[in-house]
Amino acid sequence: MEPLNKEDYAEPRCVLCDEPYGAEPGVKSIPQRRIIEKMNDYMSRRDYAGAERHLLYWLEEARLGRDLRGELLVRNELIGHFRKTGNAPKAFEQIDLALKLIEAMDYDGTISSGTTYTNAATACNAFGENERALELFRKAQAVYEASPNTAADLLGGLYNNMALTLVSLKRFPEAHALYDRAMALMETVPNGVLEMAITCLNRANAIEDEVGLEDGESRICGLLDRAEELLDTPSVPRDGYYAFVLEKCAPTFSYYGYFLAAQRFEETAAAIYKGNTE
Repeated sequence: MEPLNKEDYAEPRCVLCDEPYGAEPGVKSIPQRRIIEKMNDYMSRRDYAGAERHLLYWLEEARLGRDLRGELLVRNELIGHFRKTGNAPKAFEQIDLALKLIEAMDYDGTISSGTTYTNAATACNAFGENERALELFRKAQAVYEASPNTAADLLGGLYNNMALTLVSLKRFPEAHALYDRAMALMETVPNGVLEMAITCLNRANAIEDEVGLEDGESRICGLLDRAEELLDTPSVPRDGYYAFVLEKCAPTFSYYGYFLAAQRFEETAAAIYKGNTE
């Protein structure tokens, strides 16, 4: 069976800024938090078509209302959407427009810019533009590490996604160093065990790429065992995101011969999705 695609499980964070206390003159702000909540609802049901209609509607509303902050949020969401649905031309179009917005808003150096760079870089990696991805990840890293307000999960997600690009470029020592940093950060995040499990699977793939299955077998099995344990953590909410993670992780367990775990995760994810649509 096919291994888990990196572009499926390397989830970046969206730009979810608090809504402004007061709108600028002539600006009609879109409801950012409500837009994200509705997106989460669509994704809990795997309704990609509905999600795209939702985002395109609010993109037009943001543009008509001259709401640049809202437009940036929606374009970031569209980058992730087109990455997940495999539409490279539209993903790159949204990347270019989002980066132009950062420049036009003079947002370089803000947390929002760092998150935009991360989203753009993750999509670039997914579509094979690894050198461009690494350049964007470096920019995000500079922003996040310079700010005392960067949340641990944002920084941990950056390190995990950036390591994937370094693996693609065969820069394995650098990748493993970032995986270590991602694991340490996610240990401090509530329900960060899901991202820790993803990092374990990322690292298993990296070890296979680096030394091969035979030489890496012991370390790979250890990482798979750890990932399974983390995914079974009782305290993690069994919601749509949990189902998404299980569904995308299951093929990696199958690939490495963990067939019972893969089947169990697939069945659990299917049950959650079914419950969300009833």
